Amino acid sequence: MERRSQSSYDVCFEARIAEERNAMKQFIAKFADQVDGILCGFDRLVMRGELRALYIANGGGIEQYFRSSGLMFKDFGAHVERVSRRLKEASLAAAVELGRVVRYVPSAAASKEDIARQLAAEQKIQSGLVCVLNSVEPCMSFQAVPNRETKKLDFKLEQRKCLHLYHYLIHPVFGFMNARIQTWFPFRIQICLNGREWLARQMDQAGLRYVRQDNCFPWIEDFAEAQRLMDQQLSTHWAEELNGIAAMLNPIHEEIFQHFHVNYYWSTHQSESAIDIRFPQAEDLKRLYPLLLQHAMTTFGSPDVLRFLGKRVRLDGQVPQSFNGELFSDVKQRKEGIRIKHYIEGNSLKMYDKAYTEVGSLARIETTINNVSPFRSYRPKEGEPNGAPDWRPMRRGIADLYRRAEVSQKAAERYADALASVDDSRRLEELTKDLERPTTWNGRKVRGLRVLGEDNEMLLAVSRGEFNLNGFRNRDLQRLLYDGKPADAAEGKRRCAAMSRKLRMLRAHGLIKKVPHTHRYVLTDDGRVAIAAISAAQHATVAQLSKVA
Repeated sequence: MERRSQSSYDVCFEARIAEERNAMKQFIAKFADQVDGILCGFDRLVMRGELRALYIANGGGIEQYFRSSGLMFKDFGAHVERVSRRLKEASLAAAVELGRVVRYVPSAAASKEDIARQLAAEQKIQSGLVCVLNSVEPCMSFQAVPNRETKKLDFKLEQRKCLHLYHYLIHPVFGFMNARIQTWFPFRIQICLNGREWLARQMDQAGLRYVRQDNCFPWIEDFAEAQRLMDQQLSTHWAEELNGIAAMLNPIHEEIFQHFHVNYYWSTHQSESAIDIRFPQAEDLKRLYPLLLQHAMTTFGSPDVLRFLGKRVRLDGQVPQSFNGELFSDVKQRKEGIRIKHYIEGNSLKMYDKAYTEVGSLARIETTINNVSPFRSYRPKEGEPNGAPDWRPMRRGIADLYRRAEVSQKAAERYADALASVDDSRRLEELTKDLERPTTWNGRKVRGLRVLGEDNEMLLAVSRGEFNLNGFRNRDLQRLLYDGKPADAAEGKRRCAAMSRKLRMLRAHGLIKKVPHTHRYVLTDDGRVAIAAISAAQHATVAQLSKVA
């Protein structure tokens, strides 16, 4: 069932969303004096429309289409070429009538969105169609293939390339967006929109003032009212809105399928949901973010990431042996700052500092769902809308989009509350004074660490995000701390021995511990806190340090 009526499901969901929105209480309580606004909801949404009736039995649907239309199978090539040509003419008719740009984009590296935004700015287009950009891209389409056994033609769905039409428009509801149609059977549609762009339209209509930077809002006159408007997006009649866009892409759909009626089945190909946390003072975010980043890099292990995304972990806190999915983290330097991202089974959680402006700065925690198979939805059995609801596998269909939003919201809030445990109250001197003193380990004297001197590079290396899940080995650190490969075997042994001494020193000071029965090491809890503080101090400015002092 594509279109959800307003029912007890909506009421229950809105109640659950309201309850979950309070789940960030740990983060809010910890940083209440620095944060004055939080906004939760959709970011990027990619929807797909499929004429599923054409896919029956790998070509059975297209066979029914030809029979019902009174067409011969041998005329397949000529017919589909004729239909494709007419579809292109009909799809471009509005652009031609309005005098909008129709342009072929030969390179996949070119940003179609940048081209469209530039055209909208140059031509001062504020509503309706902006342009149509064409591109030849891979697709799945039908081919008529001879069957040697039956001596007849079979229709098979195969990968090929065909022309795609990208309509960029400023939609009355969704704002700036794009919709793409494949011009060859079976006319797949993809629609890409942004929840923050959508919210801007809502706030304009409500007369709510705001400052926008890209797809975020560093200042909003009333964050509570903006959140109320964003919550309304969850009750959208998706099938109605998306079918309207499909009719614009292919105005002759009813004519093509007048003898074989078929409608689009809408699914969510990709969804992104984000929590934006506003800091009125940029200095607060600049001071806190390195601590949060270091905490995420050095503290969150595989069980934590599983837990954030709603997966079960063992009672002892370890990853279940039955889990065979892909799970890893990475850290990337971006133009705005540093982003940490955790992947699991095609889905992800990430955090980054989104904006620094005079009117406010933002940190963003974002959940991306590409793969719905790990999640479940409380719903009736498909095809039985009035049946008893139960926990069933989540579907890609838009009927389960509300559940996607709920899962994404919970994941981001778990992540935020886990970040609230970051220790930013102890002074650097308290954390490092014992580290800088000599100690003993296994009856041997070990020198103190030079945390901002010769040992600093080693400390930062062991706290890197890629070592968070599986730990690090002697040779992993060698690759980071030495330039190139050793010149010979003797040099390799010297490097290994030197690194072993450094690891022994870190163990003696309680910063790392060995994973039993392996050659790997991980940070201790004290090590995570101390190195996070050292890293934060290094990234702070003189003005910030003077202010704290």
